[in-house]
This record gives sequence, C-alpha cells and structure tokens, in this order.
Amino acid sequence: MRKEKIFRYIQKRLRLLGYKLTYMTLLLFYAYQNPETPRWAKNIVLGALGYLLNPFDCIADITPVIGYTDDIGVLTFALVSISTYISDEAIINARRQLNRWWGDLDMESVHSVENIF
Repeated sequence: MRKEKIFRYIQKRLRLLGYKLTYMTLLLFYAYQNPETPRWAKNIVLGALGYLLNPFDCIADITPVIGYTDDIGVLTFALVSISTYISDEAIINARRQLNRWWGDLDMESVHSVENIF
C-alpha cells in the first residue's frame, strides 16, 4: 500500500480525533517505518493503530471526549512502550506531516505529547 493512500485514509479518520491524537498516531507510524525498530515494538504499534482505526469501535467514539479516552489510552501505552524507538527523525517527520494537515504547529500540544515518552 502506498504511503499517500495510507495517509489519506488516516487523515480522513483522524480529522475528527484532534490534534494530539493525530500527533501520537504519526509518531507511532514513523517509529514503525524505522528499520531499526524491532518486531515486538512494531507489533505494539500495529495493535495500537489497528485499535484506533477499527471501524467497530466507532459507535463508542460518537460520544464526545469520553468516546476517545480508550483510544488515547491505547496510544499512550504504545508510545511509552516503544519510546526508545521513537527517533529524532520520527519526531521531525511527524511534526512535518502534522504541519501539513493542521497548519502551524501548536507547540504546547506537541510538547505535551512528547512529554509522555
């Protein structure tokens, strides 16, 4: 699957989820892309992103704020679990993509996510 196609799908799905959740997802995506990330860490990323993008979870996600707490929890767990493999390059790439999708970076939100790991 091409990167642009994946990004279009993720962007469409994440537009509703918010800035921080988008950044967390991008960090995980770019950590997964890193060839130095071990298979066990990639499996955690796949599980977290699969949970986030699971269409059967969308019913619970209709509830504002509360519906996404489980998604945020899963992504936070994944970020903490693989934090060693979130490289500077992954952070730069995630910030660039976030800037393309959302415009000027909200550095307060960016740093609050980065403080997780």
